[in-house]
Amino acid sequence: MKIQIHDNGKHLDFAPLSLTRAVGNLRVGIFTNDERWKILLPEAEISFETEDYLGGKFPQSANATVVNACVIPNSAIVEAIKELKGNENLVIDGGWIARCGTGEVIVHYEGEMPIRIEQRWEMYQKNGDVLKQDFDLISNNRTSVQLSSTNTIIGDPNLIFLENGAKVEASILNTTNGPIYIGKDAEIMEGSSVRGPLAMCENSALKMGAKVYGPTTLGPHCKVGGEVNNVIFQAYSNKGHDGFLGNSLIGEWCNLGADTNTSNLKNNYGKVKTYSYRTGKLEQTDLQFMGLVMGDHSKCGINTMFNTATVVGVSSNVFGAEFPDKYLPSFTWGTHGDAFDFDKALVSANNMMERRGVQLSVDEIAILKHIADKK
Repeated sequence: MKIQIHDNGKHLDFAPLSLTRAVGNLRVGIFTNDERWKILLPEAEISFETEDYLGGKFPQSANATVVNACVIPNSAIVEAIKELKGNENLVIDGGWIARCGTGEVIVHYEGEMPIRIEQRWEMYQKNGDVLKQDFDLISNNRTSVQLSSTNTIIGDPNLIFLENGAKVEASILNTTNGPIYIGKDAEIMEGSSVRGPLAMCENSALKMGAKVYGPTTLGPHCKVGGEVNNVIFQAYSNKGHDGFLGNSLIGEWCNLGADTNTSNLKNNYGKVKTYSYRTGKLEQTDLQFMGLVMGDHSKCGINTMFNTATVVGVSSNVFGAEFPDKYLPSFTWGTHGDAFDFDKALVSANNMMERRGVQLSVDEIAILKHIADKK
């Protein structure tokens, strides 16, 4: 079976994270949607329907069942999709879930209500619900590696799952509000305090004395310290030192300098405005809590202070003694939108990636060049 994950016209709504990836490749909970589909349909061939400039890294496929990238799949959806025939379109509450062919024949979905994510801030808002669903999916009929006796558990110990190679010592793990998943070769260092829901993907780490409030996700190879609250790190990103980060979304290959702090609440407790890539300006939201959104390959210097609901694009180098602008375009140098030379940005990206034995691919360089040319 072929499954093609369709952006559903949401490319700009999830930017800057989606500037470098298909919407179906965004991490929420434990997994990205393409990983989720592969678990639910192990025999499936996964492809993407996204922006043309992303097609080299996220290719399309012909004659596939097309699924909505904004819908978090569950087993009931999988069974309903298996029953689709000809040109049928599986819908719920007026929104589509999946379609075959032209999708002109409407089929109403009547199974378990799926989680839908339509805006980038809904990623952290709904991360707890998705994480709990993913925890059940990954832990079902499996046995956790035994947790060390040096730890203190508050809540149900059955809501803690360790994969092979995971290490946790002398930490406090609280599952009262949700599960804690610790992936292969991930580590929670001594002195850490964790309130679930928490997902730590393969080779991620919480540094000594970290304080984590869920729902939080550390993608593969992320290193996190200090205090975090309801944050999603995509992959290969670091916040290794003290400082607060809350209600935030961090892309891949990002680094937050020591003592970086992000406001997630205005001083007047009002509703926040944040930059929209769709309209090209700050837009009013109905949200009170919103921290930092940072695109792939962006960095910030030590003691950086981010205002509430700040948006930083791709491959930006943020530094300075004052608050950066609330919106910094991709390839920004400093705090006010000065240009970061493209070739120097590539050197910076590759320097970080080499430490993990990775290099930018030809397709990834082409994506970054497209973003730089369009900024």
